[in-house]
Formats: sequence, C-alpha cells, structure tokens
Amino acid sequence: MGSITDIITATSSVALRTSIYIFLRWIPTSIVPPLGTALFLVYVTSFFISFRDTAHFKVLSDEIDIIVKETVGQDDSSSEDLELLDGAEDGPLEELDVQETITYEEREPKIWRTLLTGLPSPSSAFWSWITFVINLALVAMALDLTYHAPLLHKAHDLSFARVGYVSDTTAHFLIREPAAKDVRVLYRPEDTSTWSSRLATTHLKPHMWLSNNTDFTTTVTLNRLTADTSYEYSVSTSSQNQSGTFLTAPRLGQISRKNDDKYTFLHSSCIKPGFPYSPFAHPLHFPGFQHLSAWIPKLKPYFMLFLGDFIYVDVPYQLGKDVETFRAEYRRVYASPDWPAVSENLPWIHVIDDHEIQNDWDKNTTGIYAQAYDPFRHYQVAVNPPAVRKEMTYFSFAQGPAEFFLMDTRRYRSGESSNGTDPSKTMLGEQQVEELLRWIKKPAPRGVHWKILVSSIPFTKNWRFGYEDTWGGYLVERQQLLEAMWDVGAEGGVGFVVLSGDRHEFAATSFPPPKGGKWPISATVHEFSTSPLSMFYLPVRTYREIDEADVCIKYLPDGNTKFGAIEVTSPTSSEQSHINYRLFVDGNEVWSHAITTPPLKSGTHRAKDAVWG
Repeated sequence: MGSITDIITATSSVALRTSIYIFLRWIPTSIVPPLGTALFLVYVTSFFISFRDTAHFKVLSDEIDIIVKETVGQDDSSSEDLELLDGAEDGPLEELDVQETITYEEREPKIWRTLLTGLPSPSSAFWSWITFVINLALVAMALDLTYHAPLLHKAHDLSFARVGYVSDTTAHFLIREPAAKDVRVLYRPEDTSTWSSRLATTHLKPHMWLSNNTDFTTTVTLNRLTADTSYEYSVSTSSQNQSGTFLTAPRLGQISRKNDDKYTFLHSSCIKPGFPYSPFAHPLHFPGFQHLSAWIPKLKPYFMLFLGDFIYVDVPYQLGKDVETFRAEYRRVYASPDWPAVSENLPWIHVIDDHEIQNDWDKNTTGIYAQAYDPFRHYQVAVNPPAVRKEMTYFSFAQGPAEFFLMDTRRYRSGESSNGTDPSKTMLGEQQVEELLRWIKKPAPRGVHWKILVSSIPFTKNWRFGYEDTWGGYLVERQQLLEAMWDVGAEGGVGFVVLSGDRHEFAATSFPPPKGGKWPISATVHEFSTSPLSMFYLPVRTYREIDEADVCIKYLPDGNTKFGAIEVTSPTSSEQSHINYRLFVDGNEVWSHAITTPPLKSGTHRAKDAVWG
C-alpha cells in the first residue's frame, strides 16, 4: 500500500482528470473551474513531496561490518617505531576495518501507472514530468474554454448581414456595421440579371449612421417580392462581402411544386461555441453548424425555427450583468467562422429561452431582464415575424400550408414550484393565453391544415428532472390549451403540432384525448422536442412515460448535434395533409415519423386544399 502522500496525489489527480473531462466533453458546469483549481493545488503539493523519492535504484538493505584487524600495546616491540596516539598509554589500541554492504535493485518506471494516476514514476523523472504536464494541460484547457472567447473575442468590429423572416412578398435583413460606410442590399430573382437595391446605411447622411444604441445594428426590408421565388442577394460591409439565397414563401394555402411538392422547415435549439472542446479548434467553433450546413442544400428548407438558448451567457460563468456582456455573447455567435455556412442560404427565426437571460428564468421583467432582452431585441426580434400585438414578445405568422404561434415562455410565467397542478400558476400570462386560445380556435384559411405551436421548453411532463421548468410545472394551463386543440381537431381537417427544445435530448410525444371522452383519437396532438444543435447531451436518462396522457413515441437522448426537418405535403389524392418528421443526429438521419391531419368530421366540408403555386 502506498504512502499517504501517494494516496493524496493519485486521488486528487484522478478527481481532477475526471471532472475536467466531464467539463470539456459532457457538461460545462460552473462547479468544475473552482473544483479543478483546488484539486490541482492539492495535486501539485503532494506530487512534489512524492517526487522526492524518485530514483533509478531502490536500496533493499544497508549493512555495516566492523572487523578488528590488529591490537597494539605499549610494550609491543614490533610497534616501537609507531607513533602512539593520544590515549594509547592507557591500554591497547584496536585497528578497525569498516565494510558497508549495500543491496539494491533497479526500479521499474511503472509508466502506465504514472500516466493513468498522475503519480510520479518510481524511477523516471521523464515520465513523472509527462504525467504532471497532462494535468497541467487539462487545467489550461478548462481555463481556455471558460475565458478565451469572452476575454479575447469581443467582436466589437464585427460587421455582417443575415436574413430573418421571409414571407411571400417580403424579406427582412439584419445588418451590423460599426463603421460609417455605405451598406446596400442587392437582390434579384435567380432567373433574372437585373439587380435591385436597398440602402441600409450611408456616410453621406449622418442620421443613418448606426450607433451603439442598437449595438450598430439596423434592419432592411425588401418589399414587393414574388411569392415562391428563389432570390439571390449580396451585402458588402466593412469586413466582408456576403452573398446567398433565400426562397420566398408560397402563398397562403399553397405548396410549391418548385420545392419537391413539400413545404420544409427546420427546428432546434441550444448552441455554445467551443463545445465539445477541442484545443485545435477555433474558440468560436460550432461543430453542429457543420452538420447542419451539409443538409441545407439537400432539404431545401424555407427557414430555421430556433427555439432559444442561442447564447449561454451563464455557462460556465456569467462574467457580467451589464448590457455589453449580453451583447458580446450574440456578437461572438455571429462572428463564428461557422456561422455563414448555416445562414447565407437559410433565414433564421427566434424565440427566447432561459440562457439568454439566466438558467430557469422565472422572474418576469425584473433583475437583469432588461439588459438581457436588449440584444435579443436588436439581433433577433428586429427581423422576426410580426408580434401578435405591438410591444409583445410572442409572434405569429402564416404561410403555405401552416400557421405558427411562437410563444414566450419566460417573460410572463409564474414562479416555478413543484406543484404542477396549482391553478393559480401561468406559463404564458393571461393576455398571451387569451391570444393563443383565439389563434387555436380561429378557422384556418383555405389550404392551411396545420397549426404549429412553438415553445422554447417541452410541452410534455415526461421529463422528470427539472420538470418544474417545463410545461410539467404548469399542467392546468397546459390542459386548457390541449382541450382547445382537441376541440378543433375533433372537427377534422386541421392538425396541431408542438415544437420545442431545451432538454438537450430528443423525444416525440403524443397527447391523445382521454378515452371515452367527447374527442376522437384522431384529434391527438403531437410534440417533437429537439436539441441541442451544438452543445452537450445528458449522460443520464431523464425522460419517462408516467401515464396515458403523455405517450412516448420515440426517445433518443444521445448526440451533441440534433435538428429536425418538418416536411408538409398535401397529396392531390387525399383530403388530408401529411407531416413527415425527420430527425438528424450528429450529421446522420436516424429516425422519421409521419402524422396526418384528422379526417373531416362527417357532414363537415372544407374547400379543396390541394393548391400549388
């Protein structure tokens, strides 16, 4: 058994390596940096104490033999020429021969033990320093992940453009330009050679210069576009020339024949640069963006619905609470070398979730909300679909075969508690609930067969860990929404789908009406909850079906990159519309599932909906 120092050295080293590995590859929790620092200090102290015993040989025994070789007396004639030593006159002197015998063995370097445990090698200083450097490098990588991007990539000089919400006749561009420079958006249908132009900023008109009030952002809206048409665009800013394409939406109730007779869009949530960590990657690298960009030309989506956690201002540490801290997080995402590949040909639409503010946010507009919402408004809301009402933070739009309601599940909610059946609790707030119920019950336009509810957090209560933060903590209000959707679904012709994210896992869940009730099983509501796009996934399983109200269709928790593609079709041979949901994990399509709108109730007639552009 090793010495107490060796035990401390090995224990602190193994704990250090395990915690930092989890931090770099699994969960970048705020616990690890201080814990890792403390463990490393303990390790360094005990390592150098143990290192003093490092030697190429080990002494097994050390014996000393004393041999009396000669005795000399005063009367010995043979010693008459010898010089007497002090004290010799008092008696005989003994001449002693001292012999030391040392037994030793060559020590084994124990390379694997040294490398795996962090203990110094018994005989090799080289391998001792190698294992020490491994631990030192791990600490350096943890600090790099924590502080490199926030401290060294402020992106103050970032200039860029991106496409936001695109309707059948308009396209909205976000532009950031900190320099006093002319910025124009050039655009044209792909099948023409004549460019049109819209001015965003100009140095000739000082009132058009962008200011720090909006973090140097502005918007440009292109009007009078042609529905169901592919457009090219080009934007030249002070730091880059950006070009790409966007596809205007099909007219309401129609599906484009130009897009394989499908209306396709994507959804996901949760991104964090530099994670999982690689010391050789750019600190603003998003591995998930590379997987997504490979599928964009194949899927031909109209847009990306991004369901929150676009930034993680509080992971692993929130380094400030001022507006600039939050703004810098958005700039870093848009400054990523991987961002153009997923945005030049794909419009993005956003909802807010907790990590844009603070983990599990339930404090409405108090505290740091104003500082957090400032950049979300300038960078995301500015080019989102229209708000349901002015100054509201939830949105609605309709195009092609679907209508969408983008909920705000953070600003208006009651405080979290473990009592999910408390009738006084609200997720959406009174006004938003009224608006959503009105939207659910409103008759769908001709050719519109799907109503898509967009929630940043899961609608199902099956995620048992942290359910208080999901709709599982607000079941009374959830039941109110479900019954309204079942009412409409019972009439047939319109199906309801909930899209959500947040949990860093995937689950498809159905919400069938109660058995024996007034609603048919065809009125079942479906949810697809997908995340992360580029972040960690949970190593433990937290989703579990607990009753017949929330039925698990599929649960796939693993994967650092997940996104879903929703493909809507309306075959001419059927009165029902179909959704084919396709799930992509770490760049591969791993699962698909088809659902159909409820059949029309007997005696109910709707105008024929198989309309193409």
